[in-house]
Amino acid sequence: MTSTAKSPPSGGRQSHPEHLGHVVFITAAAAMGGFLFGYDSSVINGAVEAIRGRFDIGSGPLAQVIAAALIGCAIGAATAGRIADRIGRIRCMRISSVLFTISAVGSALPFALWDLAMWRVIGGFAIGMASVIGPAYIAEVSPPAYRGRLASFQQAAIVLCIALSQLVNFGILQIADGDQRGEIGGLEAWQWMLGVMVVPAILYGLVSFAIPESPRFLISVGRNEVAKAVLAEVEDGNTDLDARVREIEVNLRKEHKPTFKDLLGRVGFLPVVWIGIGLSALQQLVGINVIFYYSASLWQSVGIDPTSSFLYSFTTSIINIIGTVIAMVFVDRIGRRPLLLIGSAGMTVSLALAAWAFSYKSGSGTDISIPNTQGTVALVAAHSFVLFFALSWGVVVWVLLGEMFPGRIRAAALGVAASAQWIANWAVTVTFPTLSDWDLSGAYVIYSGFALLSVFFILKWIPETKGKALEEMG
Repeated sequence: MTSTAKSPPSGGRQSHPEHLGHVVFITAAAAMGGFLFGYDSSVINGAVEAIRGRFDIGSGPLAQVIAAALIGCAIGAATAGRIADRIGRIRCMRISSVLFTISAVGSALPFALWDLAMWRVIGGFAIGMASVIGPAYIAEVSPPAYRGRLASFQQAAIVLCIALSQLVNFGILQIADGDQRGEIGGLEAWQWMLGVMVVPAILYGLVSFAIPESPRFLISVGRNEVAKAVLAEVEDGNTDLDARVREIEVNLRKEHKPTFKDLLGRVGFLPVVWIGIGLSALQQLVGINVIFYYSASLWQSVGIDPTSSFLYSFTTSIINIIGTVIAMVFVDRIGRRPLLLIGSAGMTVSLALAAWAFSYKSGSGTDISIPNTQGTVALVAAHSFVLFFALSWGVVVWVLLGEMFPGRIRAAALGVAASAQWIANWAVTVTFPTLSDWDLSGAYVIYSGFALLSVFFILKWIPETKGKALEEMG
């Protein structure tokens, strides 16, 4: 295909509205992988206590089941890149869709605890694949002038679907008269919550048939004419398609694929890699996923009824969206370090207040309560914690990880940092139920301590990358 698009209108606009609209559609379709990530991360929140009751298990086994998906995520993320380079981005999306659909059905109809965990691992593998393929595909099809904004679709999809899953859980709970194990059509409410994941999984697979393969992959396998047709759809109408294909071919030939050895220095990893690992770990060690995995269970553990606890889980999801939008607006205006420092300070205070409020928890078994004043403080603190996290660490960490590494090690260093994030996520997820049984207030003291530590970590180790070209890093 030759470039026959009309010239851009005067005023320097690089794309016609209809052209940009097509690119936005392609990007939004690829970002559906973020929907899977967000939905699964949060939907389990509504099923925690029901799973505990259904299988009559303690906090340790329960935590292992909840965290099982993260094992699959780590494996899926680690292998997705190699698979995508062999079979293409679109086929990877379809595999992810099929696996997530199977996981949703299996999770809704488990025979025992072990197969519920197995289905969650399979779903986690699908999420891990989607979490890598989505951003990579978006970067490869986005026009340079819009790449930053289009790349934010993935994070937007994650936070939107976290909120959507909470809303779906709340609606199912209403149908079941507020009982997570209430029967609806022969299944318990929590089974419907997990089963509804089939919908976004199938949608993800369907939209993959409506978008083109990445031109970068097409060129890598010698399908240059097809790649030119795709480039004509997504790039500026004046682009010299033959020149663009040659440029991509040259980059593919020159591209250095970093190995693990490239990351090594005198003390284990290179210093910049250690900084990336620390940044990723601290993002999780402040306990953010306790809110998304366990908030309904958390509020019930201090005497709040299930219906209200689900409502509070939904409102924190809305706060998460608001914070994410704030970060997207200000990350290029005030810089990375200031946003991180604001977030760390706010999280430290919020978590400390939550720890103080939860220290007034009294009673045992089903007779648990917290004084009204402390209950209000706990609710406000939880919401402010999510807000400060979302407007800072939730978005900025991914921006920094994409910017701070030198080009020659960027891909490999990102892989190590992402692995550290999944491991820290797993550690927090698997330990919270036991910590909560031991001392809920103490758990939040620990998270507050990590938030305070993050302040010093930023001041000592995190560079400001605002306004710097990628070639200046390292």
